[in-house]
Amino acid sequence: MYWEEDKGNDPPEVGDAVIDLVFGTDCRCLPVDHAYALAQAIQHELPWLADEPSAGIHTIHGAASGNGWVRPQGPDDLLLLSRRTKFTLRVPKHRIEDALALQAKMLDVGGYPLTLKRATQRPLSVLTTLFARYQATDRDIDSEEQMLDWVAAQLQRLAIRPRKLLCGTLHPIKTPEGEVQTRSLMIADLDYDESLRLQEQGLGPHRMLGCGLFIPHKGIQALNAD
Repeated sequence: MYWEEDKGNDPPEVGDAVIDLVFGTDCRCLPVDHAYALAQAIQHELPWLADEPSAGIHTIHGAASGNGWVRPQGPDDLLLLSRRTKFTLRVPKHRIEDALALQAKMLDVGGYPLTLKRATQRPLSVLTTLFARYQATDRDIDSEEQMLDWVAAQLQRLAIRPRKLLCGTLHPIKTPEGEVQTRSLMIADLDYDESLRLQEQGLGPHRMLGCGLFIPHKGIQALNAD
């Protein structure tokens, strides 16, 4: 674990070079591990998506555990989704109109129908604690310590100085080429410009599977639960 005390600065204006498109959904359920099937369905409609370096497909997370209900964990278990469930697509500004073609589309996600409704545009966050549910690497990594070293090196390439990094549990993602090994990752006490840069550029491979895409996070308490 890296841990260094924070420092403050003033938040910048949030640009719109990269945004999240947040779609309403109509979908009864999806498997917990639906990343590959979702990527195939989205890329069928948006074949240009994988060629956009700042684009990424957020998986559909559904509700977290709570009030006596435990979120299923097995990759083939089904997530029961509500009418409030959203699907989020990260895209560069010049592709917003192209991506809005997904509105009113019914997708086949591994045999489960998913209809995408009207989308709203959501700017990136100025919060300085970020969370990726799935962080993949470009090499075989056996331990949490190796993962943290890899993450720190990647951040330095983005001119981001790591201060607080915390890995969560392993989350393998199934693909026809084999499993992609990922861990959840929290990065805390970033500068504002570092936070925006990391959200815009992401970290590591497999963005179409939802890896290396960062969202704002309130703290470390719920890391293992996510």
